[in-house]
Amino acid sequence: MKILVVGSGGREHALAWKLKQSPGVDRIFTAPGNAGTEEVGDNVPIKAGDLPALARFARDNKIGLTVVGPDDSLAAGIADVFEEEGLRIFGPSKSAARLESSKIFAKNLMRSKRIPTARAAIFEKREAAVAFLRESRFPIVIKADGLALGKGVIVAKNIGEAEAAVEAMMTDARFGEAGLRLVIEECLTGSECSLHALVDGANFRMLASARDHKRAFDGDAGPNTGGMGAFSPANNFSIEEQTRFEADVMRPLLDGLRETGVLFRGLLFPGLMMTGEGPRVLEFNCRFGDPETQAILPRLKSDLVPLLEATIDGALDRLRIEWDDRAAVTVVMASGGYPDKYEVGKPISGLEAAASDQVQIFHAGTRRENGKVVTSGGRVLAVTALGETVAAARARAYEAVARIDFEGNHYRRDIAGSGPDR
Repeated sequence: MKILVVGSGGREHALAWKLKQSPGVDRIFTAPGNAGTEEVGDNVPIKAGDLPALARFARDNKIGLTVVGPDDSLAAGIADVFEEEGLRIFGPSKSAARLESSKIFAKNLMRSKRIPTARAAIFEKREAAVAFLRESRFPIVIKADGLALGKGVIVAKNIGEAEAAVEAMMTDARFGEAGLRLVIEECLTGSECSLHALVDGANFRMLASARDHKRAFDGDAGPNTGGMGAFSPANNFSIEEQTRFEADVMRPLLDGLRETGVLFRGLLFPGLMMTGEGPRVLEFNCRFGDPETQAILPRLKSDLVPLLEATIDGALDRLRIEWDDRAAVTVVMASGGYPDKYEVGKPISGLEAAASDQVQIFHAGTRRENGKVVTSGGRVLAVTALGETVAAARARAYEAVARIDFEGNHYRRDIAGSGPDR
């Protein structure tokens, strides 16, 4: 079988790396890919948002399965385009992907099915949003309705920060149409947890849990990013909590989607806040997380291809998933200045010295230039290590990171650290 992976980040490199291990896979293509995916298979110079060109490539090259990474490709309807062409694809339809592409749609669905989440109000006018904020308690969370590259959520500590966020989204259109409608909700306290579930419409299978580190700097300081590291399994999610989550979130959600005429087939990635009253859903994502995928897939012992195919075919109830008992820790190395302005084209050294049987380096913002690997994005590499414990995996990951260098690189030094909620 030939497989096409759509996207260019660390998540896509991890997916291509894992899919290549399947005995039934002959060749992997990644569009557009990076310097890491080039080592797994062939890169294809087609942007992830060029849906007609991707469909043509899949048809002309007899691709047996396409796996979609980016949220914006799913929100644009890549699954619908491929299915209309009779092409096999892993990822939810445009209608189902609204769970991620519209926080308002997701919030209304959660309300209707009494899924535990933060109390919230929805606004389409700036004046109404500001009036609500002036009567609110702080801190408070302001969310752009649509996709904003992981940066459309602002935690405002006071009315000044809150009004500035509303102004930036609704008046200045910092996130384009994505921020013209807002969800303003209470700020939940607790520790976050990332869950992934394969969903075939009626059935689901949970993947290993993980915890992400969103803030740019140590101690959860600085602005939000796409994610500066992750570890798996999460240390704040027990078997009992998973049972509760499945009953209180997954089952009502799938029921609610079916009641609205939506069939969800793909990867569902709920982000949770583990509060004193139990898990609360922060948001739903409809694709593999980044960098959570880079921590989860190295622990997956099962062949990924049959799992994805069973999801497409509505046959997940026939399969079981096996996991490595070892922990995984992923540290993201970023360009200097990220998540704000940064320079690219910086040569990367030490990649071969850092890799080992228990350390996998997933490329994100990289490209090959004159035979050398150079930086090409904000998040450059995701260094993942396995260990008998989280502490052992963490030590191994940072040992590998220390062997890698590029000008201006920065990374958090407290991924999977020993803070009060770690």
